[in-house]
Amino acid sequence: MLQNREGQRVPDVSFPIRVGNDWQTLTSAGLFNGKTVVVFSLPGAFTPTCSSTHLPRYNELAPTFFANGVDSILCVSVNDTFVMNEWAKDQEAQNLTMVPDGNGEFTAGMGMLVDKQDIGFGQRSWRYAMLVKDGVIEKMFIEPEEPGDPFKVSDADTMLDYVNPAAKKPDQVVVFSKVGCPHCARAKQLLSERGYAYVDPVRGKPRRSGRGRIARTA
Repeated sequence: MLQNREGQRVPDVSFPIRVGNDWQTLTSAGLFNGKTVVVFSLPGAFTPTCSSTHLPRYNELAPTFFANGVDSILCVSVNDTFVMNEWAKDQEAQNLTMVPDGNGEFTAGMGMLVDKQDIGFGQRSWRYAMLVKDGVIEKMFIEPEEPGDPFKVSDADTMLDYVNPAAKKPDQVVVFSKVGCPHCARAKQLLSERGYAYVDPVRGKPRRSGRGRIARTA
């Protein structure tokens, strides 16, 4: 049975990470001590729900979280650092800290390590999210123990509503652009400068999730 650990400290774990050509180490103390941190954990990098919705929405809402007292947002997955680095690049996840729990130590310490051998994943994390203050877990949103990969409560909007129900979420624009179009590039630059998140399906998939206004460029 999955464990709700509200009121407890996060596991004390070291995470080897690759930065350029060098190995470095993240620690639980460095990630959590003296900070207000949102964590979301998921079954795997590059998997459908994780890539289409779970991570993109946290990345999109990150500035709103930061404006409401959150210091950092961690994405935890039982993947190695090379996989997590490439996924971050693919997702343009510049607002998130990717935490490669390759050995599953943090996830096991959270009581969230589950067996997914039936789909060839081995041991992976159950999907959940939590708010951690100075290393102590204040709130957890754990997906229900149902078959498959439920995604009902660990999303970014639910977490933001807990952090501040009155928080104003950013408007979103969908941009239909063409590769190499200078007008499209200028339009996207202007949107970024004005603080609008946008979806750009030019690469064949949305870069972020959610509904918003639509802008067409040609």
